[in-house]
Amino acid sequence: MRKQIIKPASAAAATTGGGLNVEAIATVLVTSEHADHPVENVFDGQHGPGGSRWLAETDGEQTFILAFDAPQEIRAVELEIEETAVSRTQELQLAVSVDEGKTYRELLRQEFNFSPGSSTFEREEWTINLKSVTHLRLRIKPDKGGRHGRASITSLVLR
Repeated sequence: MRKQIIKPASAAAATTGGGLNVEAIATVLVTSEHADHPVENVFDGQHGPGGSRWLAETDGEQTFILAFDAPQEIRAVELEIEETAVSRTQELQLAVSVDEGKTYRELLRQEFNFSPGSSTFEREEWTINLKSVTHLRLRIKPDKGGRHGRASITSLVLR
């Protein structure tokens, strides 16, 4: 007899830190990534200033989507971004889908102001309390002023 114990999606989603184990329950879709700063860095647990990060390979607006294997309940989104080299205002739009990514509902837009030498790190936590989320999308405009810049995210935790 062959036997294999499998965990339901909800059990696989939990981690000891209370966040969802995104690597086990979702596929990440991203418009670009720098070879030295891949998207996996966002979920590696290295938080805070100096943590690893995802960095877009190209300038301009980027899209970052988590496509969940099964619908998820998401209570909160925690995001960290660090920029130590360039003064810029990064705009981020958070949206979710409950219909397999066919339509999205925007939940918020947030600006992050960075200025080397003074303000280089931002951490935000948003309570969203949503059920049956199939996709979570971040649209990132790296510089609202229209200058060249690359989008980045240090960490993303879903609870």
